[in-house]
Amino acid sequence: MHKFLFAVLALLLLVAPAFAQDANIVNVVLQQELDSLNPYYTNMWFASTVQDLLYAPAWWIDDNGSPVPALVTEIPSVENGGLSPDGTVVTLKLRQDAVWSDGEPITSADFVFTYDMIMDDANTPNSRFPWDEKVASVEAPDDYTVVVTYNAPYAAWLATLFSVTSVPLPEHVLRPVFEAEGTLDNAEWNRAPNVTSGPFVFETWEAGSHISLAANANYFLGTPKVDGFFIRFVPDDATVVASLVSGDSDVGTFIALGDTPALEDAGVKIELVNSGYNEGWYFNMDQALGNPALQDVNVRRALVMAFDRDRINTDLNLGITYTGSSFWENTPYQNPDVKPIPFDLQGAAAMLDAAGWMDSNGDGTRDKDGVELVLRYVTNTRQIRQDVQAVVQQDMASIGIGIEIENYPSDIFFASYADGGPCSTGEYDICEYSSTPNFPDPDTSRFTCAEIPSDEKPEGINDNHYCNPALDEMFAAQGRETDFDKRVAIFHQIDQFMADEIIWVPVWYDPDLWAINGSITNTLVSGADPLWNAVNWEKASS
Repeated sequence: MHKFLFAVLALLLLVAPAFAQDANIVNVVLQQELDSLNPYYTNMWFASTVQDLLYAPAWWIDDNGSPVPALVTEIPSVENGGLSPDGTVVTLKLRQDAVWSDGEPITSADFVFTYDMIMDDANTPNSRFPWDEKVASVEAPDDYTVVVTYNAPYAAWLATLFSVTSVPLPEHVLRPVFEAEGTLDNAEWNRAPNVTSGPFVFETWEAGSHISLAANANYFLGTPKVDGFFIRFVPDDATVVASLVSGDSDVGTFIALGDTPALEDAGVKIELVNSGYNEGWYFNMDQALGNPALQDVNVRRALVMAFDRDRINTDLNLGITYTGSSFWENTPYQNPDVKPIPFDLQGAAAMLDAAGWMDSNGDGTRDKDGVELVLRYVTNTRQIRQDVQAVVQQDMASIGIGIEIENYPSDIFFASYADGGPCSTGEYDICEYSSTPNFPDPDTSRFTCAEIPSDEKPEGINDNHYCNPALDEMFAAQGRETDFDKRVAIFHQIDQFMADEIIWVPVWYDPDLWAINGSITNTLVSGADPLWNAVNWEKASS
């Protein structure tokens, strides 16, 4: 069976874009084409992963979850004077040998410029959090010192302050663009960053095909051991697996768990890395946009009861992962008393009856006050998610719930409110994707009132459109709390609240899955910054 499968899959490669042929190029295959190479204009995981290759943050988070200095000489602390005793001021001491790929020095002016660009209303980044809510100022007392002052102690600063998703931008390249166009939203640099700070530099982006990167000869942490990365976009999961099995691809990620046996049989190394991600459902809580049934917590609970998540994880995910119970699954911040809602179709039907949703007109679908219980279930085109949709549609139809399945290309599905993304704009009832807090920190703004996207707040990331001041206050409290045990206790309260309100529904615990062929060595994959040590990757000659 495996030989037949591989023969069929090999045929698919005949129509796929060619790989790079240079022996010292790492060939990577991704299922989703990126939407932007500017960290502030994307929330796509694939994009942030590629950004590890192009940009240097203040510090990396390594494969042990520890911060490693990159643009700074040391990690700020109270002991070294980098963190004020009250936790409100963080001082970054920059390396004086760090340069952009064109040789220009990386200085504190780049950091201040970046903050100004995030906060300027003329730009529409995907999110301004935490800069808009937590930061009072970003200042540069000299060329190699950056002082960030917070409005109050902010426990998550280490995971968010000029991290890999909020790296400094090159002022000497982008300020002229901003001054000429009045915005960075349409900058050519966003898709073709000709000047970068990381171990590799941009070469080409052929839409629908690939991105190629070359080694950065000016990288301040040393010359990469490989000559570049060739990153192909292949939306077909079967072709991705075939390319890894054949050895045409060196590295793949986001592989369906059900495909791992075939890869391991072919000698491909599989690494599961905790990255804080969890596959989940978001319910649309906007009264004007979502089905009114979703305003009732008992209906939301019934929908979860009608969703056989354990079967999904046993059958489709081969039991490699499991049904989680928390947005902070497998971390200390997960409330151990919160358990997954069990599958119970009869119980779900009874709960819907009690909530007044019954089939009054005999068309096979429940209704109430003239509204049919028909829900738009949206996700991207990833095969495992389409398989889940099919199972859910069948099970829910058996108790009178209509499910309309909608699938979008990833660049559309993950688009922001400003770019018309279906989840951001509320064009859904159930939205499924995998998300994470500011891992390894548990902080997130995803469920707060201030992050509901709108014309006035197009960068908002609260796709639920859920607002509850009590939950807001709990999130604010955890952000101010610097005592670990007290902060954990607050998160346990948040976890219980979210479970009681059915704000977000865990589908499966979703560690990053990396498939790496044996020719690639020295890979230390991190859950926070996956390719943080790509400068040290080596590729054996064939």
